[in-house]
Amino acid sequence: MKQLQWLLARAFLICLLCAMGFGLVALLISDQSITAFDQTLISFIQGKESPVLTAIMKAFSFIGAGIPATVLTVLTSIFLYKVLGHRREVIFFLTILMSSWLLNELLKIMFHRARPTIHRIAEATGYSFPSGHSMAAFTLYGALSFLIWRHIPTAWGKGLFLAVSAVMIGMIGMSRIYLGVHYPSDVIGGYFASGSLLALFIWLFRRIQDRYGRQAR
Repeated sequence: MKQLQWLLARAFLICLLCAMGFGLVALLISDQSITAFDQTLISFIQGKESPVLTAIMKAFSFIGAGIPATVLTVLTSIFLYKVLGHRREVIFFLTILMSSWLLNELLKIMFHRARPTIHRIAEATGYSFPSGHSMAAFTLYGALSFLIWRHIPTAWGKGLFLAVSAVMIGMIGMSRIYLGVHYPSDVIGGYFASGSLLALFIWLFRRIQDRYGRQAR
């Protein structure tokens, strides 16, 4: 019981801190205090431009949304339901992904920030803040880490899984900056927004699991 209370308190604290982080980024954007940071980081990342790196970044950007993300979502749902027999986990997984998409759409409408126009390597439409790819990646791989990590039997396997998830989240976000379709603050804001949402869902999921567990006993 004490361990559960600690996990719930930690999830709630992370949710709150990430929400505060998002609010701070949004505030800095609104008064343009983050402009110099954005321009400096964009210049540094795009300064590494090369044909090979462009191909790599386009690949990560492609993986971060659309068909690849949908295929991974379907395969994960099948694995959770058919192999592990975890129906509640499937509901959790699909609900948080849909909630992340809806939250991103709502936030984009609220802030209606235009996309950068300095150097476009790729094209994108819609508002810029927060980054949809970054939110989707953080939510998808964060939820996968939460659901799958504890079923990996070895310590090195757990570490590798978490490392791959972290790399995917980081590279998908960086690819959007490199391709010139998002400001760094869009990506950071997206991570904070998804981090807050993920922590909130984990808090709710643990509470529901505990309630059903007590009823079963």
